[in-house]
Amino acid sequence: MFTRIMAVVMTAIILTTVCLSVVSWLTLRDQQINARLDYLITQAEDIAYLAAGNSGSALDSFLGNSTGRLYLNRKAKQVNDEFGAYIAVVDRWGRVMDNLQTAWSEDPDFVASLSGTEINEALRRILGGETIRLQSRSGENPTFTVGVPFTRNGYVTGAVFIQTKAQRIESGLTALLLRVSLIAAAVILVSGVAVFFLVRSVLKPLRSMTEATGAMAEGDFTVRLDETKGHRELREVNRAFNTMAQKLQGVEESRREFVANVSHELRSPITSIRGFAEGMADGVIPAEEQPKYLRLVADESKRLSGLVGELLELSRLERDGAEPDWSVFDINEMLRRAVIRRMNDLEEKGIEASCECDPDPCWVRADSSRIEEVVINLLDNAIKFTGGGGEIVLSSAVNGETAEITVRDSGIGIPKEDRDKIFDRFFTADRAHTAGKGTGLGLSICKRVLEMHHQSIRLLDTETGAAFRFTLEAAEAPAKETSPAAGDGGDNG
Repeated sequence: MFTRIMAVVMTAIILTTVCLSVVSWLTLRDQQINARLDYLITQAEDIAYLAAGNSGSALDSFLGNSTGRLYLNRKAKQVNDEFGAYIAVVDRWGRVMDNLQTAWSEDPDFVASLSGTEINEALRRILGGETIRLQSRSGENPTFTVGVPFTRNGYVTGAVFIQTKAQRIESGLTALLLRVSLIAAAVILVSGVAVFFLVRSVLKPLRSMTEATGAMAEGDFTVRLDETKGHRELREVNRAFNTMAQKLQGVEESRREFVANVSHELRSPITSIRGFAEGMADGVIPAEEQPKYLRLVADESKRLSGLVGELLELSRLERDGAEPDWSVFDINEMLRRAVIRRMNDLEEKGIEASCECDPDPCWVRADSSRIEEVVINLLDNAIKFTGGGGEIVLSSAVNGETAEITVRDSGIGIPKEDRDKIFDRFFTADRAHTAGKGTGLGLSICKRVLEMHHQSIRLLDTETGAAFRFTLEAAEAPAKETSPAAGDGGDNG
């Protein structure tokens, strides 16, 4: 992974550096060419200024002036030494002064390549008052040409023409390219070293994360990453990883606890059923005692069936696409029926149960069978943890568009350290896992049912006992079905 990242980053750096180097070299080349052409134009303007400053016919005066000729020769020699240029001063009447012999003696091939057509066209433009700077790539010797007009009394009276080989203007570009290449190579080298250490520092914590992920894949959810080192984004990733690991550790602990819980709950009735069945089959249990033990077998079978039913119910509720069977019903009547259904259990433990509801119906829109399961689960929970002489109160109230249903008991309550976990699957506050105490699925089922209804259930803060409150969508009373009116007695006659 380190090698791949380094290769990708270095490729990007090299491509970027090469592109910038090419752009820089082209820019510097153009600047150098323009600077040298500007210099040639300056030289041409100096000659034009001197030619235009003489009296009489400009070129006649200039040619007849030894000082002017000396200056022209000096300028021509200076430009020729630097650029090997052909220089010509021409007036409107066709008189020409140039350095043709000097140029021929130094570079006859260049002079031989001069194009009369190109020179005449350039002179025509200059004598028309235009300052020119041209580049010609035709022929064997590409050239650069500059030219300026000179005037007298506002009229163009002549032209200064300078032409040189392109390679003289572009000389030094190879050295410039070499310098740019060396700078680019240095940038790539320094960038490579910097990227190497940077990528290594970035990948080091990622390597730790990879090792931690591998440990989690092997079932070790205790691994944690350092949340104090690295960049802010990396610290956030480490923090998220640790949160995930902590939650997975909690799920794993709940799963193990559930397996132990369910194993105990399943083993207890199965052991009882098997023992009683073998005792009756072997004749250890007398025939007259068998009806009593058959009743015990039936009770244990019922408990086993209830446990399996809870597991299947939770599985159905968590299945994708599970939706409530909506209907409108009276929640107050459901609360009263739930108390009546559990009256034997209440009387057996000496618990007083009551419904603090308005006499008028409290209509809600929900899945009545699912909500009845929630009410029964909460009531059974209250009965389980409320001792003899205790009290259980079921109540309802409408708050705006929501109905709030509360199941409150005066039992042993729920420890503070367990309050955040009571709705977790498989969690039981009874750490002893005594047979018959349940598997911790009841409240989890309640929460899932209400989530399907887009409602909530929560544990209220109470000084004694425990109180659970869940919400439902309040509804209008359903329309009553009207039966056809009895027909009036008709005349049969």
